[in-house]
Amino acid sequence: MKRIVVEGLKYKYPLADSLALNDVTFDIKQGEFIGIIGKNLAGKSTLCQALVGLVPHFYKGAYGGKVFVGGLEVKNHSIADISLKVGMVFQNPFTQVTGSKMTVYEEIAFGLENIGVPRSEIIERIDSVLNLLKIEQVKDHNPFDLSGGQMQRMAIASIIAMKPDILVLDEPTSQLDPAGSEEVFQAIQSLSKQGITVILAEHKMEKIAQYCDRVLLLNNGKVVDFDTPGKVFSREDLEEKGVTAPVYTRVCKALGVKKAGTDEYPVTLEEAERVLRGDGA
Repeated sequence: MKRIVVEGLKYKYPLADSLALNDVTFDIKQGEFIGIIGKNLAGKSTLCQALVGLVPHFYKGAYGGKVFVGGLEVKNHSIADISLKVGMVFQNPFTQVTGSKMTVYEEIAFGLENIGVPRSEIIERIDSVLNLLKIEQVKDHNPFDLSGGQMQRMAIASIIAMKPDILVLDEPTSQLDPAGSEEVFQAIQSLSKQGITVILAEHKMEKIAQYCDRVLLLNNGKVVDFDTPGKVFSREDLEEKGVTAPVYTRVCKALGVKKAGTDEYPVTLEEAERVLRGDGA
């Protein structure tokens, strides 16, 4: 089942000279974990915002084409309507913290209370996301006393607790150390395995290669490729698009070693190990 369908999407910010998104077309199935990559200003954040309705309802500007999210055409529905289908996690968790709650538990409960979820269900949902994201030990802490990784996981928990069908994340690990990044990616992957559709814009190519089902490559607002990590990261023109392939891919490319029977280079450590041992991939 297709959860997201984008048809000929074009968008230009007010006063901008060029399109931020130019004839973008693709679709995403339920439960897929999709990575969005590209150089700075390629259109990654704008596309994420278009999937949750901030484009065009909040940022305005010139808008064309169609975006369907969970069966709703974005331009014909309010952000409030769309938010019942899709949740978004921003790059900086501080932008999502209300600042009005004294504990992590209360912060996560805030959105649930606003939509009238019964108290017993609120407790059940919060306990579930605290466990999923491994932040039970800080549930009584002030949100602003958390580490960067803990705060980002709290922000994700507050969105997940709303039970969206689709989760959009705009560089959620950009401010995290390797351990914090790994924790966030593992949590997101577990959601995808539960059937939640995940769209993630990210600069950490090793993580994209390891966790994503497909990768959407943007350049100057246009879709250059949308395929498996192996096929996208094996492109000969990847550097020209402002993207550096995962380190394992670069090593194998330098050695001229490809996965058996394909034109693809390994993209993860496990694949590289198998190929270099002569076991294929």
